[in-house]
Amino acid sequence: RKAARLTARNKATKTRLKTLHKKFLAAKAGDNKEAAQAAASAYVSAMDKATKSGVVHKNAAARAKARTAKVVFAK
Repeated sequence: RKAARLTARNKATKTRLKTLHKKFLAAKAGDNKEAAQAAASAYVSAMDKATKSGVVHKNAAARAKARTAKVVFAK
């Protein structure tokens, strides 16, 4: 019972992360820097929450956040 509940939660969280990542990539591809920054912020926030609940490993989250920041703050 508990495993099924946690599996459903994990799946929903991972799906949301993938969606936010795709939105970030789409915003990055466009010319609007503010939209890309907003999408990156939402993605990083969701990644932190997923890490806190144990859905994503902390090093995987750190890696994803670093890659996101690298793109957003590129000169």
